[in-house]
Amino acid sequence: MKRLLGTAVLLIASTAAQASVHQESWGTASSGAPVTLYTLSDADLTVRITNYGARIVSIAAPDRHGNKADVVLGYKNLSDYEADKKTYFGAVVGRYGNRIAHGTFSLNGKQYHVPVNDGANALHGGSVGFDKKVWQAKPLADGVELTLVSPDGDMGFPGQLTAHVRYTLAGHALHIDYSATASAPTVLNLTNHSYFNLAGEGSGTILGQQIMIQAKSVTPVDAGLIPTGTLQAVAGTPFDFSKLTAIGARIDVANEQLKRAGGYDHNFVLSGGSSAQPHLAAKVVDPSSGRTLTVSTTQPGVQFYSGNFLAGATTGISGVKYQKHAGFCLETQHFPDSPNHPAFPTTTVLPGQTFHSSTIFTFGVDAGT
Repeated sequence: MKRLLGTAVLLIASTAAQASVHQESWGTASSGAPVTLYTLSDADLTVRITNYGARIVSIAAPDRHGNKADVVLGYKNLSDYEADKKTYFGAVVGRYGNRIAHGTFSLNGKQYHVPVNDGANALHGGSVGFDKKVWQAKPLADGVELTLVSPDGDMGFPGQLTAHVRYTLAGHALHIDYSATASAPTVLNLTNHSYFNLAGEGSGTILGQQIMIQAKSVTPVDAGLIPTGTLQAVAGTPFDFSKLTAIGARIDVANEQLKRAGGYDHNFVLSGGSSAQPHLAAKVVDPSSGRTLTVSTTQPGVQFYSGNFLAGATTGISGVKYQKHAGFCLETQHFPDSPNHPAFPTTTVLPGQTFHSSTIFTFGVDAGT
């Protein structure tokens, strides 16, 4: 398929899926690669995806009155995404999402080093991760498939990795399906790093929004936010979200884990574990608008992040500066620093294997009283 230039667009409609895909040029990356914006639309949701970082740019979802608003944080322009080195708004992060202690791990007796970019640790694949790459894109009847070939030695990781991310829209749900193969043994942890605010991006903090996480334990972290290797029960702690609870209800209590992260930035061990079919991970409700978000996944963990490091330094798509706690993330994943913790679910991918995972973001409405 030839790249579309200027204002030319591609529209693919699927009667069965009741979805449409609109493609347009979105400028040129600093690398010289053309960047494209895809708009996925149906009667319920409008989702914009770009092949720069395979990222979600916006999701317009209706409130209890049918009024749509963008519920993910992001920027108007490609240049703003390229300039942002810290937030990872909407991106697919990899080769290893989350942290690797000291950027170092061993595999089959050999040690590998990833550039550190988060204090003494490597975060989201090192200094030039998948979020900074222009992916190859192929529009589908109800979505878009993005492909990236990461060469052997990319950011220190062994083996050539071919990763695919497929976004498809069906009714109230955005499906994200990941797959990958490798030419040599390597480690992999792919996830989407969208920040949500169900009241609408730029509308204030998410502290009053209510969250439930289907987990009985978390992986506690040290001062560098690296898992200690143990599991900690959430019962009786500020991490117990077994019932819908306001995100801000206990975020400021005297708790060493919360103090270290400046709020929530922790991996929750999902009760469903790894599975072939998506299982419930979390649900969030915004009492003000009635919007709800349900997250299902095949992954064993989810990183709940309460936007602690947002500090008013970035101006979002609506022109409003994003303050601390302006959005939350639910990053479905394998556990942070797993290559250095043999007891954690393995993140090793071997030649001849195909890695698969799926995550579903389902939007709904709570009618209220």
